[in-house]
Parts: sequence; C-alpha cells; structure tokens
Amino acid sequence: MTLIPLPETIPPLADADQASGKEVAEAIRVRGTVQGVGFRPTVYRLAKACHLRGEVCNDGQGVLIQVAGRPDALERFIHQIRAECPPLAKIEAIDRTLLTEPLPHRDFTITQSHSTAIHTGITPDAATCPQCRAEIFDPLSRWYRYPFTNCTHCGPRLSIVRAIPYDRRHTSMAGFPLCPDCDREYGDVDNRRFHAQPIACPVCGPRAWLERSDGRPMTASMASMLDEVDAVCTLLQKGEIVAIKGMGGFHLACDATNAAAVQNLRDRKHRDHKPFALMARDLAVIEQYCLISSLERTLLESPAAPIVLLPQRSDPNPGATPIALEVAPGVNTLGFMLPYTPLHHLILSRMNRPIVLTSGNLANDPQCIENDEARTKLGAIADYFLLHDRPIVNRVDDSVVRVVADRVQVLRRARGYAPAPIQLPAGFEQAPAILAMGSELKNTFALLHYGQAILSQHLGDLEQATAFTAYQQTLNLYLQLFEHHPTAIAVDLHPDYLSSKLGQDLAIANGLSLHAIQHHHAHVAACMAENQLPLNTAPVLGIALDGLGYGEDGTIWGGEFLLADYRRFQRLGCFKPVAMLGGALAIAQPWRNTYAHLLAAFPWDDLQSAYGALELVAFLEQQPRSLLHQMLAQGINAPLASSCGRLFDAVAAALGLCRVASYEGQGAIALESLAVEWLASGQATPWPYPFTIMDQSALKILEPHPMWQALLTDLQQGMEPGKIAARFHLGLGIAIAQMVTTLRQQQEFIQVALTGGVFQNRLLLQQVSQHLTAAGFIVLTHSQVPPNDGGLALGQVAIAAARSLSEG
Repeated sequence: MTLIPLPETIPPLADADQASGKEVAEAIRVRGTVQGVGFRPTVYRLAKACHLRGEVCNDGQGVLIQVAGRPDALERFIHQIRAECPPLAKIEAIDRTLLTEPLPHRDFTITQSHSTAIHTGITPDAATCPQCRAEIFDPLSRWYRYPFTNCTHCGPRLSIVRAIPYDRRHTSMAGFPLCPDCDREYGDVDNRRFHAQPIACPVCGPRAWLERSDGRPMTASMASMLDEVDAVCTLLQKGEIVAIKGMGGFHLACDATNAAAVQNLRDRKHRDHKPFALMARDLAVIEQYCLISSLERTLLESPAAPIVLLPQRSDPNPGATPIALEVAPGVNTLGFMLPYTPLHHLILSRMNRPIVLTSGNLANDPQCIENDEARTKLGAIADYFLLHDRPIVNRVDDSVVRVVADRVQVLRRARGYAPAPIQLPAGFEQAPAILAMGSELKNTFALLHYGQAILSQHLGDLEQATAFTAYQQTLNLYLQLFEHHPTAIAVDLHPDYLSSKLGQDLAIANGLSLHAIQHHHAHVAACMAENQLPLNTAPVLGIALDGLGYGEDGTIWGGEFLLADYRRFQRLGCFKPVAMLGGALAIAQPWRNTYAHLLAAFPWDDLQSAYGALELVAFLEQQPRSLLHQMLAQGINAPLASSCGRLFDAVAAALGLCRVASYEGQGAIALESLAVEWLASGQATPWPYPFTIMDQSALKILEPHPMWQALLTDLQQGMEPGKIAARFHLGLGIAIAQMVTTLRQQQEFIQVALTGGVFQNRLLLQQVSQHLTAAGFIVLTHSQVPPNDGGLALGQVAIAAARSLSEG
C-alpha cells in the first residue's frame, strides 16, 4: 500500500460523504515519537469511544492506523489524538489516505508491530511518574519498594533498546519473561502498563543487591534495614562511598554534607576541584540551599529530570546541615537533580540532606555500565556497590541545564533529551541522509534524515582510547537502530581530531562525499538551525567564542565574528591572536596565557618597571622566562590563538584564581562566580574595562591592551578581585557589542548568533544580549543543544545538507 501524504492541516471530508453519513475508511500515519509511550492504547481507547473499526500497529515509520467509521466520528477521532497525546509522545505529522477497499474488521484491535524502513524516533529515558512513585511507597501495592517499577509514562527507553520497533524483545528486558500478573497488565488495554515494554515486578523483573568492594560478606548490622536498597541510605549516612548502578550507567555517591566523605571521594577519584552534582529527595531539601525559579522548578520535576545549575542562597536555611565546601569549591552555583528512578527514590526516602551523585568512572573514561567493569575500575573508589542485573545497552549520562534570562540553556544533552530529534528548518526537507561526526571534546554525533537531526547523547572527550571506543560502539548502534545509510559525512576541519579521521576513513571505505567544516562555522550554523532560520536565510553575524578551533588559515581560532549562512562564511573580525606558550600545556597552566598576553601588550622591562611590586609579576619572574621567550621568538610550540577562552584563563590566572587548572574552564567559572557575587553585593556598578578595535588587513581585531593596563593598575591599588572580575565581564560585553556595531557599518545583517562554550558564562551572555538588543539587533542563542562542542554536530549536518542541496 502506498500512502499519499496530505497536508498537516487536515481537510474536511467530501460534502457528499459528510452529508450522507456513509462509512469511510482511512489509513492514518502518525509520525514522531510515538512508540513506547502508550500511544497505541490511547488510539485504541479513542477509536472505541468514537465507535470506529480497524487496527493500530507500530512499524518503522511510527504508528499506522487503519480505521473505518462515520465521517464525523473520524474527524473527532483525529482531533482527539492530538488533544489527548500521551505525556511522553510527540506527534510531528499525521498523514491520511482514503482507502477504496472496505476494512474487514468488526472491532478495533491492536496488532503486532511490523518491521519496515525506520522513520520514527526513540523516546528518551524518562523519570519516574507520580503514579509509579506512589506505588513503590504503598505497602499494599505489588510494586512496594520495587526499584525497577515503570509504566508507559516513565522508565528506561534509550538505555535499554537494541533495535526498532521498540518492543520488549528488542530491549535488554528480553531476558526477563513476564509473570502472569505482569503479562495480564501488559495485555490489558485499559491498564497504565499496557504494552509498557520494560514492565517488571519483584516476581519476574530485575533485582538489585549490595556488595562490599573488598569482597567480604555483608555484616549482620545491615539486617536491620528494610532491604539492600534501603541499606544504601544508612551507608551514606555513615560516610561511606557507594557505587550505584542506575538507569544509564554507574554513579558514585556520598553524603554531600560530610566533608571527609566528599574529600575522600575527590582523593580516590583524583578529581581535585571540578564541582560534583547533587541529588536531593525533593524540592524542599534543595530550597534549603538554593534559590529556585518557577522554570527551574519545572525542569527539575520534568520527565527529563536533568541536573539544574542553581544559584546558592546567601542565607541558607539555618536548620539545614551545610553542604561541604568540597562539593563545589570556588563557584556560587550547585548542580541539583531530583531522584529519577524508583531506585533513587527508595535510597533517598529517609535522607533529609543531599548526596553527591557523580559519574562512576575513572578520570576521562566513559561512565561504567557493566557490573564486572565497575568492580574492576571503581573498586578502589567505592566502599560498596549497589548492583542490578538489567543490562545497560546505551550509556547515557545525566543532562545538565541552566536558566539564563528565563530561557533554558542545555550544557550537556544526554538522559531525558537524547535522542529526541531536532527538526531542521524550512528548506531542509529534501536533504539527503548525512552523518556528522562531531568534535573532539564533549562529542556528540548526528544523523540527518527526513529533515530531522538525531543527536546522540553526550559521549565525552575522544582523546582517551576508552572514550573513542565507546564513541564508535554508540555510532554503530545508532546507525543500526535507525537503519541510517548516509550519502555524505561531515567532519571538523581539524585534521587530527579522531572523529575527523574516522569520518574520512568511513567516507573513503564507503565511497561517500566528505564535507570538512570549519569549527566555528558549525557553531554558528547550529545556533541558526535550532532557531529555525530557513535554508536560504540572509547571512547572520555569528559570534563564536570558545577555547580552540582549527581555522581555515591553519591557525587556531576561538574568538570569531563570522558573517555566515548555511553554505559559507566570511571572517570579519576576531580577538587578538596571542601565543599559547607550550601549546596544549597552556590550557592546563593558565598562567602561561597571562604571561603571553602581558608580553603581547608590554615589553617585559616596562612591565617590571611599572608593576614590579605585584605578586603576579613576582610569580611570573619565577617561571622559565628565557625558555618561554625563546619559544616566542622562534615560534616553537607557541601557536597563535585568537581564543576568548584563553583570554578568560589569562585574566583568572592574573588574579590568582587559577594558575594551574584541574578541569576545563576552571578559571573562567571562578572568574564569573566572583563577578556575579560582587555585582550582587549591592555596591556601585564599576566602570567597565576598555578594549579597542584595530584594523588588520581585512580583519577587525579586538585588542585587550587597554584592559590589561587598567587591570594591572587595579591590582596595584589593591582592588578587590571580585570588582576586577566584574569590570572585566562588563568591559568585554561592551567591547563585543561595539565590534558588532562597527562591523554593521560595512556589512548587512540584523541577526546575531551567540555561540561557543564561552557563552555558557551567564553574565557575559546576558551582557552581550542586552547591549545588542538595545542596539536593535535580533539576538539568537542556544536552547536545544549546548553552545559548546556538544552542539557542533547539529551545525555540521546543517552545513553539509545545505551544500549537498546546492550541488543538486
């Protein structure tokens, strides 16, 4: 049967049919995220209510309904499908085709799934729904204290699926045959668990158990607990570190108010300063420590249940046990999430204070997902393991979001968000199938087909062999799940990225077109795509501020002003290129950037003469300056980089906030925290630091020389670091806006896209947005994908698709 797609605005039936009330038959195709979310039972219930005959099934394209009945009943049926769509479902299109042959059905039924070409989505994992949460705490329920309770409105999806259609036999629940009670509910169309593929109970489902990491048997003292999940709460309260196997991977947990336990976790995990994520039993616990807006509250309680970065209260509840300073040193935000599986709800039910819940992995490795792997890798970190026997097919880390100016900003897109597709804007409907390999850091990849981009979950940094192996495994799984056969591959322009090399190999081996795409152009295109700018849109000015990206001239870029559409870009301006002394070592040792920036602004003798009394100058004097000067003079291991990220590093190190970094962005985060605290202190707004704009060949250069002069003077006068940090942020925001205004005098554009990892800085993003909006520009920012490299693959597929469409 060939379906003839009809417009989404459904036309009325023929007048003659309406008037006569004669029965008609239709095939109705529903596309979108409609499998594994209770969609077929909803269709069944609505069809029965409308007195229709026919059937509904899942297949590779979504849901197919064949139905017969009175024309007015059919119209009501279609209307109610949209109006009563299940909470986890997302309808993208409903196509209707009149059938000429009568349907043989005497009733309406749900039939078996059909395997056809894949054109549907996989639902992200979803947090426990209120009904399931009530059942696990109800002693009269057969799910009482069962840690794997779920229904069609919640539970695992991406983390357990091996193939489409999303049926139990294609998930890691296939090894758990249903008991009679679960089988009855699975087949009862009026039950909330009708065709809930991961349905399970204590009789037939997965089980959890507790182990000591040293291999000794559990002690008798544990027997007084309700069960082994409940015992975890007691262990945490005693200061133990517990590795917990969750929905998409392992976590390491400890009491967040126990400074010794948190420091133990840091020491054992070799994680010196990077903030830990927290989980709390409910919002009331979180409110003791953080301010929560209505949008942040909605995010915390959403089915995605991400980690939400929240501002810490300046006046924490006096009755609350303080969170250990070791949880998030040097920052004024905390990353909180609520329990999102029954397992977490049961552990935290007696815990009236937060716990640390951080990824269960070794430094830079992917999160552990298998029991034996966790025992081996985490045995020296955790005191206990809470394990279970439900295999994790897809590793899915926790998502991280924040709210900026009442708009959600996704910083890490994973559990709860991936792999929900992102619809590309108008003009991309006929784009060919494309695979985008993503970046080197914070990698995600993307599959483009049928005008939609399916972004993988966050896969981490590919520099580590284990991470690159996991990347390849996940890529293969996605290509298989979605039966994706790309005609072209998009890679980053950087020739040494492992993702670029793999993409090149795949293109050669399969005879596919290869698109090498400049890093910052991809950032800008990602922002354009998620803001639904059509394919043939007029060029926008993209401001791409990040750490490092390979430029078209072979130098390192990272503070760029690009006039861009989806096919091409023109570099109009950039931050002043400054040497990275030691190459990659300059990222780990930000003081090298300070030294390079100061040398780019002043002769060292002048600096020493004017500011020799500064601690900063004394510190730099102790470094191997002759070697550094030699590197600069000879251009050895000192590449020039127009990086905004390195400028932040340089300023943070100048203030002594972070001269040696233990995680990416540490200096910038500390600098932002100081500035925010100072600006919130109620003191007079300081004068912004000045920058200048220089002409260099065809480029406008943002020159920080006057900023450094003012900053050194402030240091000399003993100004508070917070005020200096505030002056820097305010000055940089103005300078960026002035650059845009200057460029507007020579180029036509009205829209400005703000992108790149530096725009995770809420204060800078707000400053730049406000200045540009006041100047009459339309400001585009990210909300569906991260502004950092985690969103890069979306821009890569958009650019490759645009170029493919142009080539015909």
